[in-house]
Amino acid sequence: MNIHDFHLSYCSNIHPGESWNATFENLKIYIPEVKNRLKHKGPFGIGLRLSHEASLILEKPEKLKEFQDWLKKANAYVFTLNCFPYGGFHRTKVKEKVHAPDWTTAERRDYTIRCFRILAQLLPEGMEGGISTSPISYRHWFSTEIKKTEAMEKATHHLLEVVEELAKIHQETGKLLHLDIEPEPDGILENSDELVWLFDQWLLPKGRQILSEKLKISADESEALIKTHLQACYDVCHFAIVYETPADTFAKLAKAGIKIGKIQISAALKALLPATPNGRFSLGKRLQEFAESTYLHQVVARNESGGYTSYSDLPQALEHLPNTAEKEWRIHFHVPVFLENYGTFQSTQEEISIVLKEILSHPNLTRHLEVETYTWEVLPADTHLTLGESIARELSWVMEEIKRE
Repeated sequence: MNIHDFHLSYCSNIHPGESWNATFENLKIYIPEVKNRLKHKGPFGIGLRLSHEASLILEKPEKLKEFQDWLKKANAYVFTLNCFPYGGFHRTKVKEKVHAPDWTTAERRDYTIRCFRILAQLLPEGMEGGISTSPISYRHWFSTEIKKTEAMEKATHHLLEVVEELAKIHQETGKLLHLDIEPEPDGILENSDELVWLFDQWLLPKGRQILSEKLKISADESEALIKTHLQACYDVCHFAIVYETPADTFAKLAKAGIKIGKIQISAALKALLPATPNGRFSLGKRLQEFAESTYLHQVVARNESGGYTSYSDLPQALEHLPNTAEKEWRIHFHVPVFLENYGTFQSTQEEISIVLKEILSHPNLTRHLEVETYTWEVLPADTHLTLGESIARELSWVMEEIKRE
C-alpha cells in the first residue's frame, strides 16, 4: 500500500510452506482478505518471502506469467523480497540454520541473484526494489579470528558479484535493485558499528579494486555502485534488542554513506527483572512459554551500570535468571506490533513509534516498510487471532501511527 509516499506491506514469511504452490495459495487467500479488512481500494504492495525451492519454480516463464497475471487481477504489486531464510522456516527446527547456506557459499549468491532476476520482472516501472538477506553468517560458527577473516573474504567476493549483476540489470532494464543486509543478534553483523565495518573494511576497499578491473570503471564509480546496490535492512526488533537509539543509528549510517533499503517493522519481547527470588522464579515460569524449539530467541541483558550481556538463546538466559544482577532483558521473539504490553511483559513497541517519527521527519531515509511478525504459530495461545485478522490489525496499527505522527 502507498501511505505518505511509503510502500507498506507485511512479510509473507508469516505463512508456512516452502514450495511456490504453497506460497502462491497463501497469497491468493490472504491478500484479498487483508485488503478487505483494511477497506483498501488501491494497489496493495506485497513483501514476498521466496524460498530457494520456490524461486526455482517461479523463475520459469510460465509460472512467472501466471503470477504477474494474478497480481494485475488482484491489484497488487511486489516491491520487496525476504530472502534471509533459504530453506524451511516453519514447523521445523530452524534455530541458527536460518543463516545456512551463508554468504561464504555460492549457493547463497546464486539463490539471491535468481531472486533479483525474478524481482526485476515483477517490479513496477519507476519503482526501486530490494531483497533483505542474512548478516553474512552466524558468528558462533567461527571459533577464531582467522576463520572469521576467511569467511569475510569469501562473503565479500560473493556480495560484489551480486553488485555486478545488479549493475547489469539496472543498465539493461532501468530498474534499480538493492540487496538489504539485515543485522541481527549473533549474526556476524549484529549492530550498526559492524555494518559500517563491513563497508569500510571489506566491501569498499575490496570492491574499489575488483569492480574497477572487472567493469573497467574508476574506483570512485565502483564505490558508488556498491553503495547503490548494497544497503541496510533496519529491523526495528533487532536494533532494539541491542539497545541502539534509532536517531543515532540513522545518523551513523548516513555518515558512512550506507542507505537504508527497507525498514522491517517488528517488536521484541521485553522483561524487567524483579529483585526478589520469588519474583524471578515467577518470571522464569512465564518466560518458559516462549522458549520454544523452532527459532533462536537471543537475549541481550542490561545491568544497572549500563553494561550488557548476551545469551545465544532464551533457555541459556533462563539458567542465569535466579542469580543475575541484570535489570532488563530484550528477547528476540517477534511479538505483535500492536501490543505495548504482553501480559506481565512489555514489548519494544515504543521503538517502532520512534522509528516512524524519524522516517516521517527524514523521508529520504527509505520508502520501503514491511511488518514482520512471523511467530504467530509459536506464540502462546492467548494472543491468537485468525491469521487474516492478525495481519490486518498490525498493518492498521502502523497506518494509524503514521497518520498520528
